[in-house]
Amino acid sequence: MSINNGRLAERVAIVTGAGRGIGNAVARRFAVEGAKIVIADINEQAAQQAAKEIVADGGKAIGVGADVGLAADVDALFDATLTEYGTVDVLVNNAAESGIIKHFLETDEQWWDHYLTTNLKSQYLCMRKAAPVMARNRRGSIINLSSGGATRSHRGMIAYDASKGGIEALTRGTALELAPYGIRVNTLVPGLIATNPNETEESLRRRDETVPMGRGGTAEDLAGPAVFLASDDAQYVTGAKLVVDGGVLVQQRSPQVETFPLSRYPEVS
Repeated sequence: MSINNGRLAERVAIVTGAGRGIGNAVARRFAVEGAKIVIADINEQAAQQAAKEIVADGGKAIGVGADVGLAADVDALFDATLTEYGTVDVLVNNAAESGIIKHFLETDEQWWDHYLTTNLKSQYLCMRKAAPVMARNRRGSIINLSSGGATRSHRGMIAYDASKGGIEALTRGTALELAPYGIRVNTLVPGLIATNPNETEESLRRRDETVPMGRGGTAEDLAGPAVFLASDDAQYVTGAKLVVDGGVLVQQRSPQVETFPLSRYPEVS
């Protein structure tokens, strides 16, 4: 890691769910851009290890174990941040659950509550703590991670999709209410991002074939867009939705069933 006085120099950024995956890639890139990082993760060991790696590379970071669906854990997370760094300039609400798949006829209240708490309530709780600090500073950037599920449907993932739709509504509403205080709130929408180290070659191949740009995404593909939304380059951007998906959501049909298949595309020499 080459630390520089980049676009986030001396800013304090909390990134939730940053022990691995997209959150980790965003946190590491923020550190390269000069930010002081707070890695929050439900797995405290993963959070502290991720922070140690940033520090070893010359950055500034601390790791905090927190279940951000619990108000008490969120309070402790922000207490630790303010004790260490004195303020909060950027909040990235990345922590989420997506792995419990059930048909609607097989669902129960516990399943529904788990998704809504982990994915949506967690973002509200973190924003509720960050906003007063940012309002006093008359500056702040909040980035809420959503999904294509906010506007499209996954089979077996109704609660997940509902939570992501709620995130985008939460972003719009808070962007409107917090704008007079200099706080910007935006949504970052990942596409088909490979973060599971155990994913099979066949699964990755099928994913890649679905993406117009010809490859699935990586966690690092989200880092640059997150830096943009967190930085002064986006100082007049709020209530927006930045989609980072290689073109998945703009297509009417997937390439496998397209009426004008890739095999008919002209060769360019």
